[in-house]
Amino acid sequence: SEAEVLPDSFPSAPAEPLPEFLLEPEDAFIVKNRPVQLRCRASPATQIYFKCNGEWVNQNDHITRESLDQITGLVLREVEISVSRTQVEELFGLEDYWCQCVAWSSAGTTKSNRAYVRIAYLRKNFEQEPLGREVRLEQEVLLQCRPPEGMPAAEVDWLKNEDVIDPSQDSNFLITIDHDLIIKQARLSDTANYTCVARNVVAKRRSSTATLIVYVSGGWSSWTEWSECNAQCGRGWQRRTRSCTNPAPLNGGAFCEGPPFQRVTCTTLCPVDGGWTEWAKWSACGTECTHWRSRECQAPSPRNGGKHCSGSMMESKNCTEGLCARSLAPDTGVAVYAGLVGALLLCVILVLCVGVLAYRRRCRHLHGDITDSSSALTAAFHPGNYKPSRQDNPNPLHPSAPPDLTATAGTFRGPLFSLQQGVNDSPHKIPMTTSPLLDPLPSLKIKVYNSSTLSSLELPADVCSDGEILSLKSVGTVGRERDCYGHTLSREPGLSTSATLGNLGGRLTIPNTGVSLLVPPGTIPQGKFYEMYLIINKWDKMTLPSEGSQTVLSPVVSCGPSGMLLNRPVVLTLPHCAQLDSPTPDWTLTLKTQTHQGAWEEVLTVGEETLSSPCYLQLEEECCHLLMEQLGTYGLVGQSCPPQPACKRLQLALFAPRAPCLSLDYSLRIYCIHDTPHALKEVLDLERSLGGVLLEDPKPLPFKDSYHNLRLSIHEIPHTHWRSKLLAKYQEIPFYHIWSGSQRPLHCTFSLERSSLAVSQLACKICVRQVEGEGQIFQLHTDIQETLPPHSPLPSGGSCLPSSQVGPYAFRLPDSIRQKICASLDAPSARGCDWRLLARSLGFDRYLNYFATKPSPTGVLLDLWEACHQGDADLVSLATALEEMGKSEVLVVMTTDGDC
Repeated sequence: SEAEVLPDSFPSAPAEPLPEFLLEPEDAFIVKNRPVQLRCRASPATQIYFKCNGEWVNQNDHITRESLDQITGLVLREVEISVSRTQVEELFGLEDYWCQCVAWSSAGTTKSNRAYVRIAYLRKNFEQEPLGREVRLEQEVLLQCRPPEGMPAAEVDWLKNEDVIDPSQDSNFLITIDHDLIIKQARLSDTANYTCVARNVVAKRRSSTATLIVYVSGGWSSWTEWSECNAQCGRGWQRRTRSCTNPAPLNGGAFCEGPPFQRVTCTTLCPVDGGWTEWAKWSACGTECTHWRSRECQAPSPRNGGKHCSGSMMESKNCTEGLCARSLAPDTGVAVYAGLVGALLLCVILVLCVGVLAYRRRCRHLHGDITDSSSALTAAFHPGNYKPSRQDNPNPLHPSAPPDLTATAGTFRGPLFSLQQGVNDSPHKIPMTTSPLLDPLPSLKIKVYNSSTLSSLELPADVCSDGEILSLKSVGTVGRERDCYGHTLSREPGLSTSATLGNLGGRLTIPNTGVSLLVPPGTIPQGKFYEMYLIINKWDKMTLPSEGSQTVLSPVVSCGPSGMLLNRPVVLTLPHCAQLDSPTPDWTLTLKTQTHQGAWEEVLTVGEETLSSPCYLQLEEECCHLLMEQLGTYGLVGQSCPPQPACKRLQLALFAPRAPCLSLDYSLRIYCIHDTPHALKEVLDLERSLGGVLLEDPKPLPFKDSYHNLRLSIHEIPHTHWRSKLLAKYQEIPFYHIWSGSQRPLHCTFSLERSSLAVSQLACKICVRQVEGEGQIFQLHTDIQETLPPHSPLPSGGSCLPSSQVGPYAFRLPDSIRQKICASLDAPSARGCDWRLLARSLGFDRYLNYFATKPSPTGVLLDLWEACHQGDADLVSLATALEEMGKSEVLVVMTTDGDC
């Protein structure tokens, strides 16, 4: 039989693995005096013990359970201990009380994670409780709550009339990580009692109840139509009313300001009944033995709906009292008719004689002196109505006759004033005089317009030069422009400029504001001269063009005189603060103008232009250029374009009192303004009047269209020598105050106090950021006793553009080159190498239909190019565009005629 082969050696039993914890102890809180249980389970495990704060727990304090795993066959051991409040309180030191399991097997030991045991508590008093408020409708509301100190940290719920607020169910509520409640836009339904509730495993605490009242200020309804005049005849009055119901005031909101009714006087023409005049004399006795007489309804004539005269206009009766022969001899009838014909001829001759005499008398006056019409000219210079008498007319015109200033034009012959220059007179000055002995100017022709904003003089081209014509700007009412409401426009220094412009055009610039007006050559008709003005309106003197969620992005600018007849568009340049560097369009930009009644109307929306749009808007990163043919008041507004929120460019400017500081109090002011030169200039002028100095260059800050406020805080104050007088940790500027742009300028003040006058060094940090947005930090280190030189980020007077430039000096492109470029590109080209390609090369091709409607599209494009390059005055960009188009002949002209 075959013998069974046995192995040389038998395998040993497999080694026991290290213990593996199937259950580890967990952190626990001791509530009041109830001890906590800590458990752990491991397999395989021959022994398991707890170790608390580095010391072994007594073996007798362990509760051990042992079993056998049916699957692996390994020993499964579970241990439990109890930790009391006394054990935790006996631990003195900075460490927390912790416990850890240690398990043994034949292979070694394994330790579990540490489990911390803490005593749970919750203080009674809130660190900060919400306060009741009264807010207007749609205002942002912040209710603050700081829960009591506790272990574990308390969770916070907000109750509205004892109902828990769930922001996921109502998006108008927001609970911040600091447990504050934000109501984005207060509604009438948000008028309620609000309570902050803090809770943990120990207890629940309620704050005091804050009552929020949302009030609605009253608004006027539209005016009703004017009532009928209450007087049926003569002077009376008309009335119209409005009610404070749009909306009606609620919850203590303010009542509407102003009268609920208006009354104006009216005059109703009274009806006049007609009346008969006296009867005329009886006529001669006729062939029918009757005579007649007549009367007319003219004493008075019926008017204004009066009754007509009743009765007959003619009356006849027998003129022989019945003794009349019905037939006459034939010779007698012929004699009667012959007499009538002779009388008619005599009347005709007399009428002709009277007409000839009247005509000759009139012609003699027409060829006389200018005494009747010259008053229209001289009245603009002299207080008296002086009229020299004619040598052949001993009876001068009556001196009280007023001059006729309403005539459109009048031709004057005779001695008006002299254009002869004296030895010392300027070549651009025309002396005016009332002397009648100067040489006559028979060809002089002057037009005088009766207008509050327009004065125009027309002289022949061979009488004087352009400079002499421009010196006539003192004639008439030039310089007394008025706006469309009849009030004198504000002419504050630094916010306005004016110049007298004619057919040669020019440029008006308000220095250090980015606002300018380009008037191209040929815009003003030949022979006309206007004193044009450009004014930046102050925010506190007018209503703003924004509505709802719109925001003002540029200064509101008035240019005029309004009502001017322009032959071609002018270019108005406005700075703006819209951030346009995002890849997707975040803005809906709208240009608005102010009507004669003071209301704002939309002119155009960028990107939605049509052939009926009266303007063209060229948008750049920091400014926009407006091509328009109607002068007036304009402003640029914007609104976020969903889904992305739009962003405005703001500037933060830090000011401090001018050194040396002689008081213990010291204040730092931070302004939040639009990132435009005009806004910064306004703040610099304001601080200069307050005695403040700019500490460093303003810092940029993007501000998003959201409900988040702007938060400002000061940090790292050296408390040994300085103390902040503010109780709050930070200050906030509400979001809607900044976004609407209705309040200028906005700032926050940090009030500090030094310990003694010997302290002069101040070092701190000022943080400015939009909540949940971007921010800036001012690192301040200054000596408040050291006098700093004036610091201004604006360009000096020598580097900025002049306030006005008249004639060819205002334009970089010479007129000869301009005409040749227009002649080359205005005509359409089959290859497309015309003005359209020039518009694309220059970046002006957003809406080509606007230029296509102009007589010279190329000329309008060049005007826009002049406005866009007024700062650099560089012809390279234009030359490059023409070179890319292949217009070599025009480049040759620019090289020879200009200084490209």
